[in-house]
Amino acid sequence: MNFAGFLRALIIGMVTIGPVSAQTLDKVSFGTNWVAQAEHGGFYQAIADGTYKKYGLDVTIVPGGPNVNNRILLPAGKLDFFMSANSLQAFDAAEQNIPTVTVAAIFQKDPQVFLAHPDVKTFDDLKTRTLLVSKEGMASYYQWLKADFGFKDSQVKPYTFNAQPFLVDKRAAMQGYVTSEPYAVEKAGGFKPVIFLLADKGFDSYSTLIETRRDLVEKKPDLVQRFVDASIIGWYNYLYGDNKAANALIRKHNPEMSEELIAYSIAKMKEYGIVDSGDTLKRGIGALTDERMKSFFDKMVRVGVTKPGVPYQRAYSTQFVNKGVGLDLRPKQ
Repeated sequence: MNFAGFLRALIIGMVTIGPVSAQTLDKVSFGTNWVAQAEHGGFYQAIADGTYKKYGLDVTIVPGGPNVNNRILLPAGKLDFFMSANSLQAFDAAEQNIPTVTVAAIFQKDPQVFLAHPDVKTFDDLKTRTLLVSKEGMASYYQWLKADFGFKDSQVKPYTFNAQPFLVDKRAAMQGYVTSEPYAVEKAGGFKPVIFLLADKGFDSYSTLIETRRDLVEKKPDLVQRFVDASIIGWYNYLYGDNKAANALIRKHNPEMSEELIAYSIAKMKEYGIVDSGDTLKRGIGALTDERMKSFFDKMVRVGVTKPGVPYQRAYSTQFVNKGVGLDLRPKQ
């Protein structure tokens, strides 16, 4: 090849590789609703394994915590995306005309449980026990338990997010998350508690939803789609792939998180189908359906938790999910 030919080839090569090497990533901030933990693992995975970067995103996770309210930062424009706890928060946003919208539901099952001592055999047995329930629980799922199962206010004592009262009172049962409180009870009490997942009894709220602002959906739908898709892939890789780097990142953000608890939480998410079950088996992780949102809305209206006139349909959009993204990453049965 002569010099002119070499120069021409070099220029062509530079044109070819230039846009890739000089790609500008879109900076995105994602606020969680609690400190870093395995229940946020798919998002950390997408950072750790480069999935977000592959989708043209430079994502910063902003952890929540007991004294941090990331949710108010989303409509204020300080965050681009937020991890909301459950469908009720979406209904609340619609009622108050807050310009946010849910675009994916990472947890198909709310991880809310009751933990009981080993002598409890059935869900109905809980009606004979003292129940430790938080103020938030009393205002939400407990109203459903009263209406549909006959639980009573007189059974309830305040839950202070401390397992000790439950451990010392064998006639007590306490609320918790299937991914964490049973582990704490096993460690402190030396026994495996009986676990009742409310989602499996009909409490069909979504959990760990991705929210964004309505203006971002309208003006930058491609950005929203890329964040949702990359997050979904992150969750498949976290549950079924090599998650060591993601777990290291979680522990960097939250040094109090142990490897043992992380492993326990992942195992329980799989065992109970918290992330990958039901609609996700065909539609992919993050699935969100009109039928499911209507079912839960109607249930909450019936039990007096949500007002009947709330335009709940404005609370969410299915345009970014239900496309089977990442299904090929699930292990074959």
